[in-house]
Amino acid sequence: MSGEIEARLEKLGLTLPPAPSPVANYVPHLIAGDLLFISGQVSKAADGSLVRGLLGADVALETGQHAARLCALNVLAQAKAALGSLDRIGQVLQLTGFVASTPEFGEQPQVVNGASDLMVEVLGSAGRHTRSAVGVASLPLNAAVEIDAIIKIKDR
Repeated sequence: MSGEIEARLEKLGLTLPPAPSPVANYVPHLIAGDLLFISGQVSKAADGSLVRGLLGADVALETGQHAARLCALNVLAQAKAALGSLDRIGQVLQLTGFVASTPEFGEQPQVVNGASDLMVEVLGSAGRHTRSAVGVASLPLNAAVEIDAIIKIKDR
């Protein structure tokens, strides 16, 4: 590992997974000017396992928060793949969290806090962001959570 942010990940006991490959006809990340757009990242762990199911049915809140943290690690993995170094992240501008949940489940913001908290733990004030947390009927691969991101790239 190299760089200040990657050293912080190591200190926190976190390991970036390999940047996931797309499962359909899209790119995992795209740079436009000083903005990095990262496609939705599902709740896939580094070992390939996936947190699946519906919050409010067969997935507990704490498991959903863990799933959101996995999504955030995948977002950071994509950022590293796009930028070469996480130290090039200037600011996480926005996260959009999609939570597979029953119609009665209303704690989507608490689920997505798993990702938001991780971004601040790893990036400090550069990890603070705007956010949406949306409940959906289902997600690709029956994932419990999916998160996409918009990141401002730091001037060199």
